[in-house]
Amino acid sequence: MRLTRLTFKGGVHPPERKELSEDQAIEVLPPPSYVVIPVQQHLGAPAEPIVAVGDTVRIGDKICEAKGFVSVPSHASISGKIKAIEKRPHPVAGEGLAIVIESDGKDELAPSIGPVANYMAIDADEMKKKIQQAGLAGMGGAAFPTHVKLSPPANKPIDTFILNGAECEPYLTADHRLMLEHPNEILEGVRIIMKILGCKTGYIAIEKNKPDAIARFQKLVNESGDSLKVVSLNVKYPQGAEKQLIKAITNRKVPAGGLPMDVGCLVHNVGTAKAVYDAIALNKPLYERVVTVSGLGIRQPKNLRVRIGTPFQNLIDFCGGLSEDTVKIINGGPMMGIAQFTLDVPVTKGTSGILALTSSETRIAEPQPCIRCGRCVEVCPMNLLPNTLVRLVEYKRFDGANELGVLDCIECGSCAFVCPSKIRHVHHIKFGKLEVTKMQKAKAA
Repeated sequence: MRLTRLTFKGGVHPPERKELSEDQAIEVLPPPSYVVIPVQQHLGAPAEPIVAVGDTVRIGDKICEAKGFVSVPSHASISGKIKAIEKRPHPVAGEGLAIVIESDGKDELAPSIGPVANYMAIDADEMKKKIQQAGLAGMGGAAFPTHVKLSPPANKPIDTFILNGAECEPYLTADHRLMLEHPNEILEGVRIIMKILGCKTGYIAIEKNKPDAIARFQKLVNESGDSLKVVSLNVKYPQGAEKQLIKAITNRKVPAGGLPMDVGCLVHNVGTAKAVYDAIALNKPLYERVVTVSGLGIRQPKNLRVRIGTPFQNLIDFCGGLSEDTVKIINGGPMMGIAQFTLDVPVTKGTSGILALTSSETRIAEPQPCIRCGRCVEVCPMNLLPNTLVRLVEYKRFDGANELGVLDCIECGSCAFVCPSKIRHVHHIKFGKLEVTKMQKAKAA
């Protein structure tokens, strides 16, 4: 089968830095002595604790129940005793309610976890229920509840599924290693997803800087006789953003303010596909994930399988600790990740990487006045006017920012990356999006 190389308009080419960890096979981080599991690890309504201090739990026991349709439960990632239910540091929200579990050292699994016979015979609706009960949320960083994405309205059927193996963020290699080490489970997860959606067209999309993963999946697809197509994408950031992925592969453009379902497409990350397989075939809730720990500030960069709720400090210690010239710790990748103020924050379902960056890897400079060069406009993958949006937000002209599509910004950071004046476009645009959303809610009320 011929491999095609596809891309999209705009984007940038930041240094990849994947050589630090891409050849490091996934290692299992030993279970921590305690975990801190936030009740908010997904977009939508926070889950509600269903345990009390003093309760004992096993791995996989539900400790939070979903509150509403756009919500998912959370599960214990170690066996032990509930020590506290209190506010703790959060890698995205700054602070949030969390359940603290102290390990009993037994690492005992809930009895419900185990292989499921003839799991492909389960009907689609039951599969979606099992996926929600397993607590699945998008593992590429967005953390949108998986069962919701798999439940499009009847008037918006999905005819095309795309497996996102682009992993375009610099440094991150967790998905790459998953594709090399667990391709069969990922492919089976794709089959489950396509059964739920009832669609026949599927793509496995991988950037061409991962030729070993492309070859691995091409071989599996050829041997299985699946109708899936493996596509090799040009290396460009943000190739892995779902709207850009859809445009590159299908030439369909998701409308402003729209969703992939508006053009008959659905995208899931490879980590999510693996978790879908685990939930359906093994009755396994999402209580662990693979995390890249990298950056020049990490003495021994690695890809680790980690229990949800493990403090960042544990991962960094396992990788040999920090170098003396480390200046910044990031949850996620360098383009869209969030800088951290403490290493006590826990790994969540959306933690794809932990980066320790040195001064040589960061661009700390005071913003200068815009010189109207237009580079930010040229690279914007959403065809927006970042320079104008920043000015409108600075002058609190939120109506104007809304008219120019500020809510369509995917916060990829391409504009800030190329800006010779070091303007913090994403900082301003995030604030503008928040204010426009508040304005819209006030009008609706």
